Amino acid sequence: MLEGNRVSRISVRGFAVASATAVTTVGAVVGVAAGGEQKSSAEPVEAAAADATLLAEIPAGQQAQVQTASLTAQADIQSTAADAEAKKAAEEAARKQAAKDAKAKKAAADKAEAERKAKEKAEAEAEREAKEREEEEQVASRSAPRQESFPQQSSYTVAEVQAMARQIVPASQFQCFSNIVNHESTWNYQATNPSSGAYGLVQALPGSKMSSAGADWRTNPATQIKWGLSYMDERYGSPCGAWSFWQANHWY
Repeated sequence: MLEGNRVSRISVRGFAVASATAVTTVGAVVGVAAGGEQKSSAEPVEAAAADATLLAEIPAGQQAQVQTASLTAQADIQSTAADAEAKKAAEEAARKQAAKDAKAKKAAADKAEAERKAKEKAEAEAEREAKEREEEEQVASRSAPRQESFPQQSSYTVAEVQAMARQIVPASQFQCFSNIVNHESTWNYQATNPSSGAYGLVQALPGSKMSSAGADWRTNPATQIKWGLSYMDERYGSPCGAWSFWQANHWY
C-alpha cells in the first residue's frame, strides 16, 4: 500500500516536471513568436532539475505517458505559435495586396477620366470649328456680290439703278443698302456734294476711290454699287452693319 502511494506521488510529481518543462517551453516559443525579448524563468527550471530524478522512479509505462503528454503539449504550443505567425503574415500580405490593387484601380480610373475629357474636348473643338466654317460660308454667300454684267448706257433711271442693285447686293442686305443710298444720294449715281466733293450713289470721298471697282466709276452705277457693297462689308461687316452705324452717327 505504501509502495502504491509512493508510485502515485512520484507519478504526480512526474507530471509536474513535465508541466514545468512545458511551461518553460511555452514561454520561450511565445516570446520568440511575439518578437519580444525572451526572459528566463528560474523557478520552472529549478523545479524541473529538482524533480528530474523522479522520472527514473516512475514505471516505464507511465514514463512514456508523461513524456508523450509533454511532447504533445509542446507540439500544440509550437503549432499554435506558428499558426499565429502565419496568420499575421497572411494578413499583412493581404493588406499590401489590397493597397496595391486600390492604387492600380485608381490609376486606371484616372486614366479613363482623362481620356474621356480629352475626347469631349476634341469633339467640342471639332463642332465649334464646323460651326464657324458654316457661319463663314453663310456670311460669304450673303455678302458676296453677284458678278452680273450690265450693258453700258448713256444714262440710267432710278428704277434701273435699283434693279442693278437688287442683282448685285445679297437679298438679306438689300434693304439696309437701299436705306443708306436713299439718305446719301437718293439713288442718283451722279450726285456730287458741293462742299466735300463726295460722289455717286454711296457718296465716296473722294469719288476716285471707286476706281478700284472699275475705271467707269463716274458713269456706271453698277461699278458704284459694287464698290459701295465692298466698302460696307470691309468696314462694318455688311450693309446692315453700316446702316446701324449710320443711324447712330448720320454718316458711315
